[in-house]
Amino acid sequence: MFRNYLLTAWKVFMRRKLFTAINLLCIVLTLVVLLVVTALLQNAFFPSGVEGKSERFVQAITIEARHTQNKGVRRSPLGFKLIDKYIKPLPGVEAVSAFTMPETVSVYQEGRVSELLMRRTDAEYWNILDFKVLQGRVPDQADVDQGRFVAVVNASTARKLFPGLPALAQKISIGGQYFTVIGVVEDAMHLNAYADIWAPITTFPSTDYRSQMFGNFSFMVLAHTAADLPRIKRDIEAAAKTVVFDDPKVYNIARIWGDSKLDLFSRMLLQQEGADSGASTLLLIIGGLMLLFMALPALNLVNLNTGRILERSSEIGVRKAFGATSGHLVRQLVLENVLLCLAGGLIGLACARLVLWWLEGSGLIPYLRVDLNLAVFGMGLLLATVFGLLSGVLPAWKMSRLDPVHALKGAA
Repeated sequence: MFRNYLLTAWKVFMRRKLFTAINLLCIVLTLVVLLVVTALLQNAFFPSGVEGKSERFVQAITIEARHTQNKGVRRSPLGFKLIDKYIKPLPGVEAVSAFTMPETVSVYQEGRVSELLMRRTDAEYWNILDFKVLQGRVPDQADVDQGRFVAVVNASTARKLFPGLPALAQKISIGGQYFTVIGVVEDAMHLNAYADIWAPITTFPSTDYRSQMFGNFSFMVLAHTAADLPRIKRDIEAAAKTVVFDDPKVYNIARIWGDSKLDLFSRMLLQQEGADSGASTLLLIIGGLMLLFMALPALNLVNLNTGRILERSSEIGVRKAFGATSGHLVRQLVLENVLLCLAGGLIGLACARLVLWWLEGSGLIPYLRVDLNLAVFGMGLLLATVFGLLSGVLPAWKMSRLDPVHALKGAA
């Protein structure tokens, strides 16, 4: 039975090549956009590679400070003192890292100046993130403890600063300080890994950062297992309640939340306050927008399918006259539409991969690396199937109601 449906569908496609081509184009274009967006969102919310341990760590980039007698709120990146005194001592964790946000610096080389992004990190940073080391090594605890002026650059920066030369042991001047390059890592554009140059936090020109409650720092807390994260989040909130500011008359209440990648993006995009990051709301918004985007071409496909049915009215009348039931005809049309959408889905997956390759090489999103993994592949086939069902059911229902006598006369 199923084989007969497939043969019938193939004959229909071959007889109506123009219709098939138009439908395929509509499906492919829709799925390419949806798959590219899905891959980019997965890369941001559930990354692999350098931030592959994100399912085991939480992070924070801001603190909310206020006073009980003042309605004003200060939201600021964290200071090193706050992280060192209140977050690093958290019990039952594998590692806690304090590191700066990317800052623009000028790198001087024999009359040439390059504007690059630099982070200063502790040793734990390199244990939590899984950078691929291409040459040399990354800073260790001894480098941090002794304040060694060493630096790590990514592959693109190495090529930019030292074209045709080995990057290791090269010296670069940043803000009057000379750093020796000890390692080259693979490019990475993830939130916590994005930078061009990394150096130990102890290479700051001044030690003032050690006494600051507000600054340009963020932190990551790595759990032994993902099951420990709810407890760690509670511990971070509890630690924030014990924060004592330098001037309690200005601020005496602190709030810090340990967020997953999804929670952090939700909090930033929706400007959410409180323990609820708004992640569920963000996912609903994204899902709604994707469904709306998919509904528009689906409606167009419904119209095309309806027109095709009217053109096939004589064929439908003959089949009904020879005993074909409405159920048989409905299953045939829906199967034709689903097969067409699945074919469009496979083509769309290939085209989406090409678009992502173009995005990676274009530099529009620096250091972008995105894979169409099994989850995205499954999502593509699911979207294609849903697309086929949504756009095929209504025309199939309309077809099932055709009267054989009128259908044989070519009237709907």
